[in-house]
Amino acid sequence: MVNVPKQRRTLCKKCKCHKLHKVTQYKKSKERKGAQGRRRYDRKQQGFGGQTKPIFRKKYRKQTPLKRCKHFELGGDKKRKGQMIQF
Repeated sequence: MVNVPKQRRTLCKKCKCHKLHKVTQYKKSKERKGAQGRRRYDRKQQGFGGQTKPIFRKKYRKQTPLKRCKHFELGGDKKRKGQMIQF
């Protein structure tokens, strides 16, 4: 588990100097019905022939633009040497 601070000093495009910015977890936006890919997929699915494309069945996705790691935690406690892990 990697702790990531809730705020990070990065370049502000407006001021052109480093300021504190909030860090949040990536969330996928809602799919639009009128998007070209959705219209093409719906047209292909029409009529007989069953399922034409594979259905992606992944339950949950974490995207971390900050660090590549298995688990990360926003604003968690820092690790200390010699301390016992408490749950």
